[in-house]
This record gives sequence, C-alpha cells and structure tokens, in this order.
Amino acid sequence: MTQSTHDPYADYRELTLRGMILGALITVIFTASNVYLGLKVGLTFASSIPAAVISMAVLKFFKGSNILENNMVQTQASAAGTLSSIIFILPGLLMAGYWAGFPFWQTTLLCMSGGILGVIFTVPLRYAMVVKSDLPYPEGVAAAEILKVGDHDADQQEGGSGIKELVSGGALAGLMSFCSSGLRVVADSASFWFKGGASVFQVPMGFSLALLGAGYLVGLTGGIAILLGISIAWGVAVPYLSAHIPQPADMEMIPFAMSLWKEKVRFIGAGTIGIAAIWTLLTLVKPMAEGMRLSFRNLGGAQMTERTEQDLSAKAIIAWVLAMMLVLGVSFFHFIGDSHISGGLAWLLVVVCTLLASIIGFLVAAACGYMAGLVGSSSSPISGVGIVSIVIISLVLLLVGESGGLMADEANRKFLLALTLFCGASVICVASISNDNLQDLKTGYLLKATPWRQQIALIIGCIVGAFVISPVLELLYEAYGFTGAMPREGMDAAQALAAPQATLMTTIASGIFAHNLEWAYIFTGIAIGAVLIVVDLVLKKSSGGKRALPVLAVGMGIYLPPSVTMPIVIGAVLAAVLKHIIGKQAENREGRLKNAERIGTLFSAGLIVGESLVGVVMAFIIAFSVTNGGSDAPLALGLENWETTASWLGLAFFITGMVFFAQRVLKAGRVK
Repeated sequence: MTQSTHDPYADYRELTLRGMILGALITVIFTASNVYLGLKVGLTFASSIPAAVISMAVLKFFKGSNILENNMVQTQASAAGTLSSIIFILPGLLMAGYWAGFPFWQTTLLCMSGGILGVIFTVPLRYAMVVKSDLPYPEGVAAAEILKVGDHDADQQEGGSGIKELVSGGALAGLMSFCSSGLRVVADSASFWFKGGASVFQVPMGFSLALLGAGYLVGLTGGIAILLGISIAWGVAVPYLSAHIPQPADMEMIPFAMSLWKEKVRFIGAGTIGIAAIWTLLTLVKPMAEGMRLSFRNLGGAQMTERTEQDLSAKAIIAWVLAMMLVLGVSFFHFIGDSHISGGLAWLLVVVCTLLASIIGFLVAAACGYMAGLVGSSSSPISGVGIVSIVIISLVLLLVGESGGLMADEANRKFLLALTLFCGASVICVASISNDNLQDLKTGYLLKATPWRQQIALIIGCIVGAFVISPVLELLYEAYGFTGAMPREGMDAAQALAAPQATLMTTIASGIFAHNLEWAYIFTGIAIGAVLIVVDLVLKKSSGGKRALPVLAVGMGIYLPPSVTMPIVIGAVLAAVLKHIIGKQAENREGRLKNAERIGTLFSAGLIVGESLVGVVMAFIIAFSVTNGGSDAPLALGLENWETTASWLGLAFFITGMVFFAQRVLKAGRVK
C-alpha cells in the first residue's frame, strides 16, 4: 500500500453502482426542474451544489461513503441537469409547425450525442484551463467547499449539511407555485400601466420565488445589468414606439404596448445578446488557443502515472468523437428522412449538418468552458452562442438550399427551417455541457478525484439526461402548450410556457429563410451592445476589474418579459443588502460571510427546485385530466372577481418569502 502513503484517497471508492443510481435519480429531478424553468422563463440553474448536498445527505446512511463518491454523484447529476439547455431551441420545431410532439429517439439521440461530444471536447482542455490556469471557477470551487465541509464537520455546523435549507426553500416556493398555478388563487405577476402623452409605460412586478432565488445567485452586477435592460425596453423603447406608431382603434393600450415589445423591441434584445456573445468569443480566442495547445501537448505525451492526472486516453477520445459523430449523423439521417428530400441532396445535408454541429460545437465548447471558468456556468452566454450558431447554420443551409433548388417550394423552406433548429439544438447541447464540465473537473481537481472516472460519470449523466428530456418535454407540452404552439383547441394561452429563447431562435431562422427579418431593430440592439461593451471595458479598467457591466445580462433584460426579470433584480439586490449587513461586523467577517453565502445558495437552489417540481407535478395532473376529458385547470377554485385580491395575495406571499429567506441568511451569518 505504498501508493496510499502518498495518496490518501487512493483506496477511496469513486464510481460506484449506488452512486450512479443515486445520481440517476437526482438527474431525473433536476432535469425535469430545469426543463420546466427554462421553458417558462428562459433560465436554468446550476445543479452541482444542490446535487452535492443531496448526495451527502443520502450516502451518509451507507457504509463506506466518502467525499470522492459524493463528488461523482454531483458530477453525474449536474451534467444531466445542464443538458436540459436543449430547450432553448428544440421547442421551436413545434412553433414552426414541423413537429406535433417530441419524437423520443430523435430527441434522445440528439441530446446524447451532443452532450457526450461536449464532455469529450473539454477533456483536452482540462490540463490548461483547470490545472495550469488561475481561472476562478466560482461554482466548481463552491461545490468543492461544500463537499469538504460535509465530509468533515457538517453535523457540527449550523444548518448541518444544508439539506434543511434545500427542503425549506423548496417547500416555500412549492406552496406558492401550487397556490398560483394549481389553485389559481394567487397571481404570479402584476403590472401598473400608465400613459405619458401618447407614450405607454409599465411598472412591472413578478412574484416568483424561484426567480428571487435565481437573482440571489446572479449577484448585484448581473442584477443591475438586467435592470438597465428593463429600463431600455420599458422606459425608452416601448414609450418611444407607442408615441410614434398609431394605436389601432380596436386594440386596448396594454395589448398594443405588448405587441410593440414582442414584434419590435425583443429584436433589439436579440441584437444586444448576439453582439455580446460574439465579443466574448473574440476575447477568448488567444487564451483559448494557448490553452488548447498546452492541453493537446500534454495529452499527446506519455500517460500520467499519478491518479489525479489521468484523463481519458487520446485513443478513447478519438473513438468517442467518431462514435458520437456517427450517432449525430444517424439522428440527422432520420430527421431528413422524414421529409420528401432524397438521394444525393439528402446525404449532402446529413454530412453538412454533422460537420456544422461538430465544428461549431468544438469551437463553442472551448469558449463556453473558458467563460464558465471566468464567471461561472450560470452567467455564461449560452443564449448568445445559440443565436450566433442559428445565424451561421441558417446561412449555410440557405446556401445549400439555393444551390439545390429547394427554396422555390414552401414545404422545403419549412423543412430547412426545421433542420436549422434541429442542428442548432445539437450545438446547444455541446455548448451547455462543456460549460458545466470544466466546473465539475475543477471540483474534482480540488478534491483530488480521478479525472477519467469523473469524465465517465459525466458521460453517464448525459446518457441518463438524454432519456429523461423527451418525455418531460412531451408532458409539459401536452399539459401547458408553448406560446404559438398549443396541442389542443380552447387551451388557456395565459398558462402556455413562453420558451423565450426557442421563440427567438425560430423567429430569427424564419426571418433569414423568408428574407423578412427585422434587421433594423437587430442592428439597433447591436449598436446598443457595442456602446455597452465599451462602457464595460472602461468600468473594468478604471476599477481594476472590480466593476463590470455584463452586456449579455442587459440584452436578457430587454428580451425577457419584465415580470420575469424584476424578481431576479430584487433577488440580486437582496443578496447585496444581506452581504452588507453581515459584513459590517469585523469579528470573523470572512467565516460569517462564507457560511451565509453557503446557506443563501442552498436556500436559493431550494426555491428554484421547489417551484419547478410543482410545475412538473401539475403537468402530470393536467395531462391526466385532459386525457380523461377534464379541464386544463382541474384544481382551480374558479373564484369570481378575484383578480385584484389574487395580485395582493401574490405580493404578500412574495414579501413573506423574501423576509423568511433574509432571516435564514442573517441567522447563518451571526457570530458563533
């Protein structure tokens, strides 16, 4: 046992059957939660930390559990939860009228191949971007710290392992969500509308506790940027357009203002998001190239003898890449086979799409991995990467379609649009997984895990997640429908899931193929984004990197509904206020802040998971009701003249939840 003398973790079991089963169960929960949240508001949450907490709480009842086994569980679960980002594009196939549901095998193979490619593309980057880099990896480091605390003295620490915070947050947000989406007695948002001359203004408010938690995790810098985006959209753009575009006689003030925002202002947000993503990629070219050069050089050398330095071999990487490209090609072949295009042109499209997905995927994998290390997975520009990818794929397929004579036929144009979205979805899978994987590998590096075992766990997570995503998507679609794509007549459009990114991607791709994209508003957004990029650079330089203006967040503030973004802003402000209050006392300031941050993070994750799970459970209930001839609101109390009361109840519930949240964090930040 000489090895154990130098490596105290050498005898620890890492990749175990019980760990994989637990990881799979957590995967199902977090994937379903992320799919629901992403479709509803266009956001997903990083699942590493809550997965680590759940793993520690469960595995401590089993003999021989250890920190490395817990790390493998969170690695597997977080990979699968992240794979749900495919919902940023894939629902567009229903909005475009090409699919009437989510074909299981096509969706599963696409998710699996894209996810595993995301894992494999980041393996060569580990050495340079994790081992030899000073990138902070905020979420990866946080997950490592929580696992260390749980392994050593969780029971002695206030709040224990943190499972209580997860459960408390989940119960609170779940109750609110049930009263809102189930019983329909509490409103989930409210707005105050008024006119200044001919200009229409809105003061929005949302009551989602999940979004409050998301804002807490985003932080003040991101919150201010989102608030700036809201101000641009609803303080400048909509008032200006409503003053200069005549209001139709048969349209009320509120629907008129909302139509201006949906049809015009959102494209400004799309332009801002797009330029922010491109700028991010450009800034990463040099460090990314250097990192890849170092990593490939390391990978090509002799196999490392140290356990903590062993990645998947170069042969295994090549084999996985070729195998997944084949699976990707098969999924494209079946997708194209459903159209009436055949022969050489069909095979050309299969090859073109496979190469596009693989090449763009590899480039964005490196960029997203670097961004995850810089600002964290939650703040990486996945949406922006999706927009840029969709534009590139649309233009390439438009060229192929023009040369192959496909553009003259309406059915063929619709097919090319659908193929663009399908191909873009595979790129999103690669981008989102690579965005998460380096965080997990950083956690493993800090805990002295075995890299190749962790990479296998990531692959398992992608496979499990791929099998979960299609049924969850189908369930949510049948229960709620998507904006612009309802499965049945007479469904409540107010309950439809917005799927904001999918709506945007579909609109952009449709505009490119139909040559009618609102370029003027997109270019306006690009110009705003360019100005903000300069502001961001000046802020960073003048403050020594302490201040910033994340342009992507500004774009999201313009693009997302204000009832969604306002709770995020409030959550971000709440986090800053609580940090300030706790930090005022000098005694053990660092320890108090650290413990408060940990409890706040776990409670936030609980809020997100609780609301999302209730949404999924409600989807089951609605789907059961509808299939048996019942209503799509089977639990609704149907109270008359309740709208105003529901709004006040929503506000009261939101404030109560915020106060309870603040109390938990402040308690964790007290001097012991």
